[in-house]
Amino acid sequence: MEFPCSDCCSISELVLKAASLIPISHYLLGIWIISFICCYNFLEIHIISDFFNGFRGNPVSLTFNSSSQIYQNVVSKCSILHGRYLVTPWLASPHLQTSFLNFLGRPPKFTYKRQLFLTPDSGTIAFDWLMPSEVTRSFSHRSNAISKEDTTPIVVVIPGLMSDSDSPYIKHLAFDIARSGWNVVVSNHRGLGGVSLTSDWFYNAGWTEDVRVVVDYLHREYPKAPLFAVGTSIGANVLVKYLGEEGDNTHLAGAAAICSPWDLLVCDRFINRRLVQRFYGRAITIGLQIYARTHKSIYSRLVDWEGIQKSRSVRDFDKNATCILGKYETADTYYRNCSSAGYVKNVAVPLLCISALDDPVCTREAIPWDECRANKNIVLATTPHGGHLAFFEGITAHCLWWVRAVDEFFGILHSTPFMHKRKEVCLFRLPANWFII
Repeated sequence: MEFPCSDCCSISELVLKAASLIPISHYLLGIWIISFICCYNFLEIHIISDFFNGFRGNPVSLTFNSSSQIYQNVVSKCSILHGRYLVTPWLASPHLQTSFLNFLGRPPKFTYKRQLFLTPDSGTIAFDWLMPSEVTRSFSHRSNAISKEDTTPIVVVIPGLMSDSDSPYIKHLAFDIARSGWNVVVSNHRGLGGVSLTSDWFYNAGWTEDVRVVVDYLHREYPKAPLFAVGTSIGANVLVKYLGEEGDNTHLAGAAAICSPWDLLVCDRFINRRLVQRFYGRAITIGLQIYARTHKSIYSRLVDWEGIQKSRSVRDFDKNATCILGKYETADTYYRNCSSAGYVKNVAVPLLCISALDDPVCTREAIPWDECRANKNIVLATTPHGGHLAFFEGITAHCLWWVRAVDEFFGILHSTPFMHKRKEVCLFRLPANWFII
């Protein structure tokens, strides 16, 4: 049935007239509601679900082998890992948490003690030490120097891709561990921490040689001090890969991997999938370009400098720089060879892995669940929320949940007989060549 054109016009006029009768405040309210819903979903905000959950947080999910002694003797005694994690309410979004950590972070104030370490290939690594005497009065009587007879545990920190000892989350970690009475040394990547590159070798996501040399040196210099290590983000990938390569042949008594990418190829696909992830990819690319410009004299001599400047993604930078410097045929070859997921099965020391399922950079899709469950030395702790390396908690966002979890895990591990057995095994290994300046 057809209506005359005049009827159509009448209907349109009626609709417009009815629309004009609606108060403009209602339209503004509708626009605000739609904008709020879009922003809420885009930023993955979860404060409404937290509210209906009574702001009790979510329980930590633990993945481990049923016959794991690490779980039975250590993790089972960790109250933090068996508790609940509640995100700071006004940071109830992985993107808000991650951004707040990188731009503000509220790091504690203290001063490191700098030591320059020269590797066998003439590369320079900046060691930044933090000792208990620097952060708490109860240890004020101690000397700032560590003797060869000192039995105080040492925690080696391996930062993320473009992070160094001044990064807020690194300072949170170092301060918390030092306050517990342990010595901390942040092993800055080559070319970071305000130190120039002194060789043609560069670090990357799979470069484990620096960790190997650093651990061997620390064991030789402080043979009676138990060694532990914490890796964050790319540093976690490097640490797990190192542990898998070494197996029993490491002086580390325990380790923790925080927000590891696990599978670099999967993470590369993930970071280019959605608009919000592309922001992170672009930010990381800009950071890599700044790093390259800082060391332009070496980069421009070894790689295509114009290609670095034109890079618009992490893959572009890796193709134009990392692959050439690391002698990888393609970016995919680099990602496959340097992913730590393939080395998980060979890890032979107690390892705590922590990841947030809403991590906006290192996707949950890359987590090697089955491999972690199969290895009796690994316990994987995951939380629904936390962002990338953030895990802020408390109304004032005064501390990071994962920092407290690692501190408790190391403390209980150090007090178990298993740790002392590992130390006896490691004493039989001769350290690699080492140099110091």
